[in-house]
Amino acid sequence: MTRWNDGTDEVGTVSADITEETNALPARYFTDPEVHEMEKEAVFSRYWIYAGHANAVPEPGDFFTRTVGDRQVVVVRDRDGEVRAYYNVCAHRGSKMVDDTPMTEPGNMRRITCPYHLWTYDLDGTLASTPKSFEEASLNPDLEDDEVATLDPERNGLMEVHTDAIGPLVFVNFEDDPTPLAEQAGTMKAELEALPLEEYELARRYVSEVECNWKTFGGNYSECDHCQSNHRDWIEGIRLDESELEVNDYHWVLHYTHEEDVDDELRIHEEHEAKFYYLWPNFTVNMYGTADGYGTYLIEPIDEGRFQLVADYYFRDADLSEEEAEFVRTSRQLQEEDFELVERQYEGLRMGALGQAQLGPNEHTLHRFHRLAQEAYEAYEASDAPDAPDAPARS
Repeated sequence: MTRWNDGTDEVGTVSADITEETNALPARYFTDPEVHEMEKEAVFSRYWIYAGHANAVPEPGDFFTRTVGDRQVVVVRDRDGEVRAYYNVCAHRGSKMVDDTPMTEPGNMRRITCPYHLWTYDLDGTLASTPKSFEEASLNPDLEDDEVATLDPERNGLMEVHTDAIGPLVFVNFEDDPTPLAEQAGTMKAELEALPLEEYELARRYVSEVECNWKTFGGNYSECDHCQSNHRDWIEGIRLDESELEVNDYHWVLHYTHEEDVDDELRIHEEHEAKFYYLWPNFTVNMYGTADGYGTYLIEPIDEGRFQLVADYYFRDADLSEEEAEFVRTSRQLQEEDFELVERQYEGLRMGALGQAQLGPNEHTLHRFHRLAQEAYEAYEASDAPDAPDAPARS
């Protein structure tokens, strides 16, 4: 039963059983600025978040920056070939060190140097050097040079952030002792790592700012009951009635079969279907059945009412054929059609009339998405975090 904000209905926590009445996340969790602030810690600091593609940093010293909530990391390939991530914060007095550098335009540096006082770090994060003004006390009449302590390179090194990967897809986690990425990704990790993802090149990137909460778009991506009436071009040749929505602990997969079989050369996987993976909380991998490539979506919250979609397309060759370029254009059209849908939905949510929505039986992937959000909020609240908003009252 839909629950309205009419003074009589009460919202409840997302029920474990999708057939129960309170099977959706209460509406205020999509519109409340306090929830957005809470999610920076409850969600985006506690789960593995996509950082970028390892192919963007092929050589030692190649780097890009990545911002997650209020944090920014420098993702860099070290001299041993490992991709590592450090807070973009100098160990001296906390200055931001590196200018914003997108994955699509990576930089290269022999060492990481803070421009403020020139503290310099090796690519493994250890402190390599400081100016002489930190090694002698010539301007301090109360000290002799031999009284100045020598800085330990490791203890004064950069603060590293946990990194792990699914093939070339690099993730970061800000927890001290995070759950392994393999556990969060489940079977998705093994399935994707069986494919030659690293052999494909970034061919296109579209960055879009959309006027709705990030979970609104995530929910839209997780079901296709809206496709018949809203994506007429995309569903041509797709057997929607034979689609399957597979739900796992922290990811779900939307399988779509084609009306006619597609040549093997048009797929990087063996299955005769398109597969769309959603990895909690905000990352997707799109395995197309009609193009020899794959794509990723990063659904980045900006605030409670806006998000940024970063859509990347990987193909064998970054110089696309006309057929591949047409495929990307069709995919882009699909995104824009979805933007219109989710912005319309968000206009409705912001009116404040809806207390708690009602999910249908085929929206079980979306139900899992809402359950994970609620579990994240409850875990954060249980940790006695000072700014945790109240959990929804039980009906």
